Amino acid sequence: MKKRVLYGTANYEEIVQKNGYFVDKTAYIEKLEEVGNPVFLRPRRFGKSLLCRMLECYYDINRREDFERLFGHTYIGQHPTPLHNAFLVLHLDFSTIEPTGMASDIENHFNHICNSRMKMVVGRNQPWFKGQVSIDVKDKTSSNLQSILNLILQNDDLPPLYVIIDEYDNFANQLITAHKDHLYHELTADDSFLKTFFKTLKEGRKTGAIANVFITGVLPITIDDMASGYNIANFITLEPEFEEMSGFTSDEVHQLLDEIYHDYEIDPTTRSVVEAIIKNHYNGYCFVTPEGKPLYNPTLLMYFLKHLCRYKTIPKRLTDMNLKTELSWVRRLTASNPQNTEEFVDQLTLHNSISYDEVFLVEKFNMFQFFEKRFFAVSFFYLGMLTLRDDFYLKLPNLNMQQIFVEYFNEIHHIDVSSRYSEMMQRFVNKPKLEELFAGYWEHYVSQLPEAIFQQVNENFYRTTFFELCSRYLSRWFVWHVERSYPQGKSDLEFVGKYHEKFAGLRWVIEFKYYSNTKFKTRKTSIEQFELIEDDTLQIKGYVEGLKKEYPEAQISQFVIYCFGNQGFRVFEVPS
Repeated sequence: MKKRVLYGTANYEEIVQKNGYFVDKTAYIEKLEEVGNPVFLRPRRFGKSLLCRMLECYYDINRREDFERLFGHTYIGQHPTPLHNAFLVLHLDFSTIEPTGMASDIENHFNHICNSRMKMVVGRNQPWFKGQVSIDVKDKTSSNLQSILNLILQNDDLPPLYVIIDEYDNFANQLITAHKDHLYHELTADDSFLKTFFKTLKEGRKTGAIANVFITGVLPITIDDMASGYNIANFITLEPEFEEMSGFTSDEVHQLLDEIYHDYEIDPTTRSVVEAIIKNHYNGYCFVTPEGKPLYNPTLLMYFLKHLCRYKTIPKRLTDMNLKTELSWVRRLTASNPQNTEEFVDQLTLHNSISYDEVFLVEKFNMFQFFEKRFFAVSFFYLGMLTLRDDFYLKLPNLNMQQIFVEYFNEIHHIDVSSRYSEMMQRFVNKPKLEELFAGYWEHYVSQLPEAIFQQVNENFYRTTFFELCSRYLSRWFVWHVERSYPQGKSDLEFVGKYHEKFAGLRWVIEFKYYSNTKFKTRKTSIEQFELIEDDTLQIKGYVEGLKKEYPEAQISQFVIYCFGNQGFRVFEVPS
């Protein structure tokens, strides 16, 4: 029976029931049992909620009869630990808590959500509780939780409680992005309901009434601000052993594509193109070491694969619109100082590189530090917008994130990218000529840039902004590669005609070369008289040689584009 791509599904039972594709991460259950009170942080849409539901199904004593159905096909199903289906499970999802109104309103909603879940647990486990405890949904969450823990302590035949908290920082993060700092401080004060709740968890772990507490989230600041209430947390976020617990490795994606191409009878000649596209847009996340295997964002990858299976084509838009919400974090973190905003975004757009202090990365930090300029890089690392480049610098992980930062660059510099390009793009679609397209980019885009930018621009800037502009208008027909690897180096930019559209088979390889205004003056020549440099010709021919071996039937053209500060440009087509 053909499997299904269940995009956005975080319910493990549903994936099993509907025969959905599943990348088996169950081996990590065994590893997690060796850690007390693990806290695992990853960016949004990185599979944390699915991991939580998987743990719930594995440990829930009520799902004992379903163990083979739910896990028989997995690693842990064939190598179960003694603790499977051994606990009462309380699974809380803090993302459903609305941070609106006053602190008392948030507390009431917190109590309602958590108490409703505890009432469900008690009702489902009546054969164990035997009516000895009841949950009042209007009472404080910590009080109801304490009642359950007391009963467990008083009855040796009652299983311990396994607590899962998904998105523990979600509603606190929403308060931060909404500039409601005063409410955040109330929630993390010594006498707050939230701190009391975590103190109850800590006490439950101390007495043994709670077997373990597994917490997921995005940022470490909330736990740090509640340190006195929950100082037993073990952060496994940056532990090499757990780096691949969420997100997909290249090997896992390769195996997933094997299944999909077989099940859906997709033309195998499209495989290499598809792999290159998804690597460019969804891969590149290194959370522990820069030498580690880069990970794919699993949700965004499934978004792509769902379209591929349904239509056997590449989606028009490769960037999930939900990613645009990440810009709210950029604005919030840098809002206190507009100059900080500009410096931060310019640095990443121009150079795709920003330094960081590893000490800040590995230590917990509080909300005050979170908004300091020196913490920006680390903050955005946890948010999934930056990844490790090496031991000293972070970078944007992939083309999706590069597009988002160029979009924000355009916004803060008031550059119009929406009202003056239709005619030039239409001409290009009717008759694709790179020189005319780049001339339109230079006339309409580069001409808007502030003078100060040209003191910092480089090849990366022209390549990235040109790519972002083209992707806005030409995504129906093309995809793009940036820094694609070949035996002789990495190409700057490639236009690739989608295999199911009018430019199928067309591939343009483009090398960018940059001369500052000052450096260009030393050449003592005009732009019109500037000639193609032989070394640049040899360089791009080396890339194309590798490309021809991969795609012998492709219509390959090669170009070198010279950019001279803000003075002008030359486009040379290099003969094959």
